[in-house]
Amino acid sequence: MATTIHPTAIVERDAQLGSDCDLQAGAIVRRDTILGDRVSVHPYAVIGGDPQDLHFDHSTGSGVRVGAGTTLREHVTVSRSTKPGGFTVIGEECFLMANVHIAHDCVIGRNVVLGNNAMLAGHVSIGDYTFLGGGVGVHQFCRVGEGVMISGNASVSRDIPPFVMVAERDAVIGLNLIGLKRRGVPRAAVVELKRAFQAVYFTPGNIRSVAASALANGGFVSAEARRFLEFFTSGKRSFARARRAVGSGAGVEE
Repeated sequence: MATTIHPTAIVERDAQLGSDCDLQAGAIVRRDTILGDRVSVHPYAVIGGDPQDLHFDHSTGSGVRVGAGTTLREHVTVSRSTKPGGFTVIGEECFLMANVHIAHDCVIGRNVVLGNNAMLAGHVSIGDYTFLGGGVGVHQFCRVGEGVMISGNASVSRDIPPFVMVAERDAVIGLNLIGLKRRGVPRAAVVELKRAFQAVYFTPGNIRSVAASALANGGFVSAEARRFLEFFTSGKRSFARARRAVGSGAGVEE
């Protein structure tokens, strides 16, 4: 099907539009932006604008890549990469509600929902099937794993492992069981995830070492549990913490 560019929408040079896209009145697609098929850009969204970085060289050639089936609602802003030849990336079938901001060099997975006024600083990564409530703010360079649910107005300044729920400031409040059920994750995998969650968050000691030991002991075989544990073996930031205290009263080291 043909792509529709409504009156007053702007498409700059070297932008690439897939089939059946819908650019509504006032939408702006900046140069070197690539839209997949069936991407919808609503009024006054700006896709591919310059990074909000005082040190950015505006002559740098970079862009934004948006996956097929993604919707960007009113006043969404997505900044292009700061790296020559680089892209800020939004995956397929994402839904970005009004006033969402995605800063330079972010990588967003597929089937991600960002609520109204959600804000991602530079170099943030968001895993597949993750939901950020309205007003959520994410600090630069943070990683948010797949299948995460973050409540409205929460602040994220640490890495968030896959399949958990987060509230307030970096407070992990449990597994996202409803999200796991909706995705059809097998019950056996959910049981393993519960054990992995307990092992990581309620075993005293260094959280990276605890996760590595849990992986090495061979007791976790499901892909979901292993992805949860493997998340703690990489990255440079500290990790979000479980809200309730460890039963023994001992803390868990970063």
